[in-house]
Order: sequence, then structure tokens, then C-alpha cells
Amino acid sequence: MSNVILDPRVAPPFPTAALPILRNAQLRKNVAHATGVIQSKRAKLVAEKTDWQDLRTAASAIRTHVLQNLGPYLEQFEARCTAAGGVVHWAADAAEARSIVLDILRQEQASEVIKIKTMTSAEIQLNPALEAAGIHAIETDLAELILQLGEDEPSHIVVPALHVNRSQVREIFARRMGIPDLSDDPQALTAAARAYLRQKFLSVPTAISGANFLVAETGSVAIVESEGNGRMCLTLPRTLITIAGIEKVLPRFQDLEVLLQLLARSATGERMSPYTSLWTGVTPGDGPQRFHIILLDNGRTSILGKKTEQQTLKCIRCAACQNACPVYLQTGGHAYGSVYGGPIGAILTPQLMQMEHAQSLPYASSLCGACYEVCPVKINIPEVLIDLRAKVVDRERAETDRLLDPMYLGMRIANNLFSSAGRFRAAQRLGRIALRAFTGKDGWIHALPGMGSRWTMTRDLRGLPSQTFREWWETRRKEGQ
Repeated sequence: MSNVILDPRVAPPFPTAALPILRNAQLRKNVAHATGVIQSKRAKLVAEKTDWQDLRTAASAIRTHVLQNLGPYLEQFEARCTAAGGVVHWAADAAEARSIVLDILRQEQASEVIKIKTMTSAEIQLNPALEAAGIHAIETDLAELILQLGEDEPSHIVVPALHVNRSQVREIFARRMGIPDLSDDPQALTAAARAYLRQKFLSVPTAISGANFLVAETGSVAIVESEGNGRMCLTLPRTLITIAGIEKVLPRFQDLEVLLQLLARSATGERMSPYTSLWTGVTPGDGPQRFHIILLDNGRTSILGKKTEQQTLKCIRCAACQNACPVYLQTGGHAYGSVYGGPIGAILTPQLMQMEHAQSLPYASSLCGACYEVCPVKINIPEVLIDLRAKVVDRERAETDRLLDPMYLGMRIANNLFSSAGRFRAAQRLGRIALRAFTGKDGWIHALPGMGSRWTMTRDLRGLPSQTFREWWETRRKEGQ
């Protein structure tokens, strides 16, 4: 299994990255099977909720309200969490967040840490930083463990190893855990993972987590998961470090009632996640006795000031948009070059990077709207995609010498032709003559030279007819038909 590096700063454009994946039939089969199962489960549980649309509306309103009042709610969370014994840190960017984590781990004299699945740690490239500092990070989520041992990267927000089937998991575990006779039975695989991790849970005193939600009213942190590994990481270690995006905050504890119903059904097709863990600061004699939480900005504040793009931060990371997206279904998550793949990644990643990187991602969509229909918090992803595409074009215009650029030269020529009926008709006649040499006997153009090859390398083009509609109509008129 290849070692895929997900870093938008060095990732190739989406079409380039997607091409080898499109040729990987096994990976595409794995992705299609897994997303199909989740979609089916989700549909059944959504159908049983007569108030599903009301829940979506309520969740959207809660998340919108938070983003419009984010500063006060974050300050309230900090005050309540600090009063409960937690230590709150603020990180402006990924580098600062990594530095804070490393400082805490040096104080703890930690050589190992156990980790709950956390996308924010992947976003800030924490594991490579820990490794460089001589600290071994142990992923305890089953999917993340598979990827870590297989030297792979996540391809899905909720099910990171969705692109790996059980025979591939067996090969990874047998090789890395030294169990040559291990079967590919799911129970045997999970038992092997449990035996591999159990001693780490009992002996490593420091853990790192993310957060699904922060509650401003109480200073609490909430994590939902399906395996129980998170519960082990949240209760057994002496020190817990949580990294959370600033947009994760909710105003009231009561708001969890709405969001948790939507999250479980949308993410895994369950009425409620098997494990929902909530904690507030430190409780003497119970759980970690030192709790640090890092509130991560890393580009989020810059998104807040943009009317259309702001809704991106409503996301609760359920991955429903990924499961519904026809583009993601064909490419999986690696082609996006970011820990955030699929439709939400196509709008979130470029914005977090201030549009400096991942500019091909807003085009990684057919704009079919399936992502908007399934989003539990009603993020209008197609609307944001179109807005970001406009920004990409504006940036290209600003950076391009229009007098020399072939695209803009072509657009000026087209503008000149389309503004005159006579010139347009003349262009049609010349085009028919010019394209005749490239038109096959079947009436289709299968290959064009130069810039035209970028079209025909992925699709065929219908050849121009022998008559335009206007010419056909004029002939009929003259013949009195």
C-alpha cells in the first residue's frame, strides 16, 4: 500500500491526482461498497424521523448563530473550562498548535502518546512533528491504526480506511503485528487490534484527542465514537490534550440534543453513536488530572468575514456529503490532497489555505447538489463552490498577462465573433471545413491537436453538422415548406 502524503501545499492538482486512482479498480470497488452501505443505513434511519427537516433547520440555525457570535461564546467556554480546572490555549495557526503540544509533552517528559481519531491533528500535520521530536504517536481508532501500520493516509472523514478491504487489513496486521496465521475474519482482526492496543491504554500516561463539540455554557467537551477506544483514552491517561477548531463551540448543553441526532444518522447510519463522552475540566480522582485544550484558528477567522463562504464552518464532519458525491465515489479521498476530502474538503481546504493552494478543488464537483440535499446543517456546498471558482478565476486574471495568455486571447476572439451575426456565420463555415479532417466516419471527433486535446483526452466531441439550424430553416423557407 502506497504512502500517500496529504498536504495541500505540495499536493498535485485534483485531475492529476485522480487519474491513477481511476485506474485502481480495487480501490474504487472498496469505496463504492463502503459508501453504499452507509448510504443505505442512513436512508432507513432518516426515513423514520418525521421531524428530520425540522432538525436540519434547527441545527443550521444553531450553527449560524454560533458563527455570528463566535467570539463571546469562545470566551465563555474558556472561562467555564478554566474554572473547572482545564487549561485553555489559543493557536493562530498549525505551527503554533504543534509548538503548544510539544511544549506540554516536554513538560510531561512523554516519549509516547495515545491518540483518538482527530482530524485537527492531521490538519496541522502533528504526527510528523511528534516523530521529529522523538515522540511515538499511537493511533487507537481501528481505521487510523490500519492506516498507521500500513503507512497510508485517510480517505474519508468518518471511516478513514474506507478504501481498504479486510484482506488488505489482514496483510497489514499479519506483517506489522507478527501474526502470520491471522485470518481476515472481522472478529479476528478486531481481536488482534485490541490485543495490540490494550497494553498501550494501560501504560501510556498522555493522550491526544479532537472534539466533536464544545459547550460554551458549561465549558464541556463532547466526543462521539463507535469503538470505545476513545473512552479508554479519555479516562485512563494522566494528561489529556484536546485540539479543537474554534468553530466547534455550541451555545448551550441543550443544543447537543439536536446535533447528536443528526450526526449519528448522517455519519454512520445509527440512531445514536455507541459512545458519547462528555467531560468538563478536571475531576479529582476521576480521569485525567491535567487537561489542556488548544483552540485552533488556522484560517478559520478569515472565513468568518465572508458571507457565502462562512457557512462552510457550520460543518459537523459527518461525511454525508462524501457518501453522496458522485465524484468522490470514483476517486476516494486521496485525490483531494487534504485530510478533508469530498465536497466539504473541496470548499474547506482552499479557504483554510487562503486560496494559496488547492485551487483545483472547487472544480472537483459536478454541481449536482446531492451534497446539499444530505447535509444535516444545510451547507449550500454548490453555492460555495461556484463562489470559490470565481475567486480562482479572479486570481488567475490578476496573475496572467492577458495579451499573451491563449485562454483570454481565445475569449476575446469569441466575443468578437459572437457580437456579429455575419462573423458568427462565417466562423461556422470555416469551423466546419477545419474540423472535417478530424471528424471520423461515425460523425464524432475523437482527437484534436493543441489545446483542443485537453477536451478530447477525456471525452469525444460531436462533429459539426453539414448544415446549421439557420441554414436548414432558410432552405425550408425558400422551398415554401
